[in-house]
Amino acid sequence: MTTPRTRRSPDEARRVILDAARDLLAEGGVAAVQVRVVATRVGMTDAGITHHFRNRDTLLAELLRHGGRQVRTALDDVLTAWLGRGANLLELVESLHSLYATGYGELAAALHAAGWRDPGSGMLTPVVDALHKLRPDGSSLADTRHAVAALHQAMATDSLYGNDFRRTAGLTGPDTAAHIRWWARQLHLILGIPE
Repeated sequence: MTTPRTRRSPDEARRVILDAARDLLAEGGVAAVQVRVVATRVGMTDAGITHHFRNRDTLLAELLRHGGRQVRTALDDVLTAWLGRGANLLELVESLHSLYATGYGELAAALHAAGWRDPGSGMLTPVVDALHKLRPDGSSLADTRHAVAALHQAMATDSLYGNDFRRTAGLTGPDTAAHIRWWARQLHLILGIPE
């Protein structure tokens, strides 16, 4: 699928490139995000892509930041709705899982393995804050943070290793939904938040 070449502002070009890279990531994982393929999709030359992103590694790193911004937006939307309806932890777990299942889990793992580290922090602080407010008085904030970090780690790696790791414990079949429900129940128990 080739898009005809058109003139775009630098911001528009970067957005179009990142959207195409995101789609390729969802379709075929990190290996599918190639400069030449992105260029073809958006109607640019390879040099046009490297003008905006120095190389594939820079494109992948920016794609992860782009994904992080999407996670923040999605989480803000989920939290706003979630807090309005009450603490539906299953909805929170499903949202995280859905995001990483579209290729961002593989991208994050590949970039981490290559030595890239996101200089930002606290992306899930709003989740920690919201959950901590629902916990019994005197609950440990550190425990709330650990629970959210464990959930985040599990959801980020589930698309990569979930079925294989579950099989090691005798769980057969690709029943990801059951595992997501299990995570929601564990959060309720660990954090002392009634269902």
